[in-house]
Amino acid sequence: MKNAFPRGLTIGIFDHLDEDGCEIARQYADRLSLAEACDQLGFYAYHLAEHHCTPHGRGPSPNLFLSSVVQRTRHLRVGPMVMLLALYHPLRAFEEICMLDQLSGGRVELGIGRGSLPVELGYFGIAAEAAPGHYAEASEILIKAMKGDTLSYRGRHFELNDVPLTLRSHQRPHPPTWIATNRPESASWAAASGANIACLGPASSVRRITDAFRACRERSADADERGPFLGMLRMVVIARSETDAYALAAPAYERWLKSFRFLYDLNALQTPPNLPLSLDAAIESELCVVGTASSARQALLDQLEEAGANYLLCQLAFGNLSLDASLYTARTIQSEIMARVT
Repeated sequence: MKNAFPRGLTIGIFDHLDEDGCEIARQYADRLSLAEACDQLGFYAYHLAEHHCTPHGRGPSPNLFLSSVVQRTRHLRVGPMVMLLALYHPLRAFEEICMLDQLSGGRVELGIGRGSLPVELGYFGIAAEAAPGHYAEASEILIKAMKGDTLSYRGRHFELNDVPLTLRSHQRPHPPTWIATNRPESASWAAASGANIACLGPASSVRRITDAFRACRERSADADERGPFLGMLRMVVIARSETDAYALAAPAYERWLKSFRFLYDLNALQTPPNLPLSLDAAIESELCVVGTASSARQALLDQLEEAGANYLLCQLAFGNLSLDASLYTARTIQSEIMARVT
């Protein structure tokens, strides 16, 4: 087996903040402790999902939670993954991002998107057929606002006339942008727009997306020297033995799955056909990596190579995993992978 460490590999963390069985305030406190530890360990960024009216996400206002994260950290970058722009007036979204970027000293990574489950938007009165147009206009307005002193726009959903923009993001012209995608055509759009991507799925499927991104990306001398991030997301549980890791991951995945399915079951909706319904299926489909330091390292490196990814998003906390279990995984990733990357 290969044991190469990809040059320039960067590792961040992703979180649904799904219900863990504890009181909400306790879970927030634990996640802040985890973020603080990941900052000290050198993880690149903390990306937080936005979900509504479901135990799948206890962070319905990612920017609010992340404003606490930046007060507890010094280097860890932060951002929504993704900010559901169909639920925001774009002017309000612009102001929130500017505030977070200033509070963090320029550490925001801005993920934007429509969301994957229309029923969540429906609770706010946004019909499924209206969401794409709402999102398209809002994203256009948001990026335009980042670059100007006043804002004017006329569209189907929004009209703004000479709005004075008295806030600015710390990063100029705007924070790095991200989209989460499992479609090559969206990756091509991201490449043309200068956005980073985060992908979920088997490494072979992710490879089709990263190939499309690279094929579309224009090479230029003034490109960001950091380069675009091509992210692959994995739920990761590492323990001292394979048996211990599986014993931690199995009930945690079962609880995460129950939270994921909550709105589907409540609304009699069919779950996604590729959703693994057991931990074994999740490992087989490469959604989860579970094992010892050695086996998890090898699985992650093999999958990164096959996927053509240069950014690993580790979901360290999910279901009822304890803070200690998540911290052990974080420390092991740091010592077994991050410390060896050139």
